[in-house]
Parts: sequence; C-alpha cells; structure tokens
Amino acid sequence: MDAFHIIATASLFAISCSILGSFLILRKMAMVGDAISHAVLPGIVVAFLFTGTRDSIEMIIGAGILGVFTTFLIEFFHRKARLQADAAIGVTFTWLFALGVILVSLYTGQIDIDQECVLYGEIAYVPLDVWITDSGYDLGPRALYIAGGILIINLLFMWLGYRHLYLTSFDPQFAASIGVGISIWNYLLMGSVSMTTVAAFESVGAILIVALMVAPAATAYLLTTRLERMIGLSILFSVLISILGYYLAVWLDASIAGGIVSIAGLLFFSVMLAQRVWKRIS
Repeated sequence: MDAFHIIATASLFAISCSILGSFLILRKMAMVGDAISHAVLPGIVVAFLFTGTRDSIEMIIGAGILGVFTTFLIEFFHRKARLQADAAIGVTFTWLFALGVILVSLYTGQIDIDQECVLYGEIAYVPLDVWITDSGYDLGPRALYIAGGILIINLLFMWLGYRHLYLTSFDPQFAASIGVGISIWNYLLMGSVSMTTVAAFESVGAILIVALMVAPAATAYLLTTRLERMIGLSILFSVLISILGYYLAVWLDASIAGGIVSIAGLLFFSVMLAQRVWKRIS
C-alpha cells in the first residue's frame, strides 16, 4: 500500500507538472519552476517570524505569496525592462534566494529550518503523514489529497483557458490583435506553476517537481509539435517515469526522487537517440 501511495502521489503531481510544462517549453520559460522553488525561501522565513510556527499551512501561505510575487517580477522584468525570459528568471530567483539565505543566517538561532528544508522533500515519507479525522478515522496520506486537488485545479484551468493559452504561446502578436490579454494569461499560467510548485515541495521536494515540469514535456516535444499530442505524451511519460523511477529506487535501495529523475533523463536521451536513428534510416 505504501508503494501505491508513493507512486500515486508522484504521478498526480507529475501530471500537473507535465501539463504546465508543455506551455512553459513552448514559451521558452522551462526553468521558471526552478526559479520559484528557490525564491520561496524568504517567504517561509517571514511566515515563521510572523506566526512562530512551522505548521505546513503557514509555510505554504508564505511560500505561495513569494511564488506569485516571483512570477510578477519575472513578467515585469521581461515586459518592462525588456530582458529575455531566461535573464529575467535568473535575476529574480538569485536575488530572492540570496535574500532568503540572509534571513536564515540572521535568524538561525530562532528558526529551526535551513535552505534544504525548502529544496529537498522526501517522497518516501508520504505514507507517514496521514490525514486523520476528529473521530480518529485514517483517510490516508495528506499529500495524496493535495496532489489530487492541485491536479483538478490545473485541469479546470486548462479546460477554461486552453484557447487563450494556445494563442499566447504560439502567436502572441495575433492574440494581442484580437484582444486577448497576453500579460493576464502569462500571470495566470505562472500563478498555476507557483501554486503547483509550492504545494508539492514539502511532500516530494522542489527539485523533483522542477524535473517533472521539464523532462516529460521536453521529451514529448521531441516527438510532436502539436500541442494536444504534446500534452498527452507528456502525461503518459510523467506517469511512466513515476512508476519506473520508484521501482528503480527500490531495486537500488536509493532515493526515490533520484530514481524518478534518473528515469526521466534516460527516457529523454533514449527518445532523442531513437529519433535521430529514425531520421537517418528513413
């Protein structure tokens, strides 16, 4: 049962990440998830200073506020300062992460956290953190419900805004000419990325989320340029990566997150090599 809970949690988060990652790949902003995962550190420290507790809800709220703020800064630097997207991401996350490190250093005697508590979760502990009702009934791992809720929100967002996200990803000039708010949809997409990253880092670790947001979508992009197929393939790859990565980690008695990311990398390189071989023989 523990294996099912771990694989299910990883798969649900991976599906959310692969859907969002498909749009990030097309917009050349694949590393925005990495930026958010680093930039939330000062939000966690400030949340602790105001609340005096390390409870998950307060930490997630603090990290979430900084995550959304990060997306606004990235968009502001990209649009107003005319920086390239990768430069805007780099400037934003390094500055905010450095600020978080300074805050941790200043209050190290008061705060029982460090940078690693933000960046490294451990998905193997998912079955241990269960949701128990007031009557004492065990509903199962809390992370599984969080992952399911985040996936439902992301699916609703994609269903309602697919046309606008499609237009602003492929042809922003045309989208602007017909009255589509490019900045609004960019903010909404980045907000979804922020929400997913922040919700996942405590349960599975931000590093794993960053990999899942990039690798499945990038692998799918090697095989198709049609968005619908790209999203479908990335979802398939993300679930496959989660399953194979877990059993690789069990077989090697190693980190589950490391096993999942390793399989993601192997899958990407395998598809890339197979694609090149196919082009040469066809």
